[in-house]
Amino acid sequence: MPRRRPPLVAAPIWVALIWGAVISALGTPIAIAAASPLQAWRDAAYVSGAMAGVIALSLLALQPLLAGAYLPGLARARAQWAHRRMGAALVLCVAAHIGGLYLSSPMDVMDALLLVSPTPFSIYGVAATVAVLAIGLLVLLRRVLRVRPALWRLVHNMLALIVVGATVVHAIMIDGAMSAASKWSIAGLALVATLVVTAHLRLFRRH
Repeated sequence: MPRRRPPLVAAPIWVALIWGAVISALGTPIAIAAASPLQAWRDAAYVSGAMAGVIALSLLALQPLLAGAYLPGLARARAQWAHRRMGAALVLCVAAHIGGLYLSSPMDVMDALLLVSPTPFSIYGVAATVAVLAIGLLVLLRRVLRVRPALWRLVHNMLALIVVGATVVHAIMIDGAMSAASKWSIAGLALVATLVVTAHLRLFRRH
């Protein structure tokens, strides 16, 4: 008797399950932060800035998966296109995060940017911000500066590790709208995904 083939719906089901898990992992911290009672007595600018920071953290967990083209149903070219678009969205989220917090409390933000803030987590936020802006500028000026692919890969991924590492420490040290479980899970996912993809793809090779 001929062997019975597995049902053709098996692959789409697994794709849907994987995407569902990814969307849940990225969206749950955002939903928890948005529903937090700690947001109720904050002004609109602060809430917008804080939520932009939470979204940025979730994007950091997504970016390595796109860079490595690990998400099913996305060809490498499409995944890299999405990686670039999510990178632009990340820069906008960081700008909205700082802008919202500045409108809510200008002196606190200025102290943080000048590295004189009494809150220890602020220095990690500033480090992540500088690294994000550096990546954004390099993307814009890459062709103008004629950066070689090997050098681009090295610098880009060194800065990406700084962004992820500093952001994770920054987020963990803040006692805010995110629950401890959701904060640790999304921060851990961002860090592990970045380290695994970097090691697997050998993103620091020069040739």
